[in-house]
Amino acid sequence: MAIRDNIIKVLKENSELKASEIASITGLDKKLVDKEIAKLKKEDVIISPKRCYWSVK
Repeated sequence: MAIRDNIIKVLKENSELKASEIASITGLDKKLVDKEIAKLKKEDVIISPKRCYWSVK
């Protein structure tokens, strides 16, 4: 499963998560998660309902 799909799946299963929480759940490096979150945000797939938290749009 691609990093992107993994992150989206985790965010769908949980309402709001920090990047570090996503990294620990998926087992991915936080830097990779941060890069992918930036791409997903730019593509308008995810939103930040409050500072430092992410959820699927």
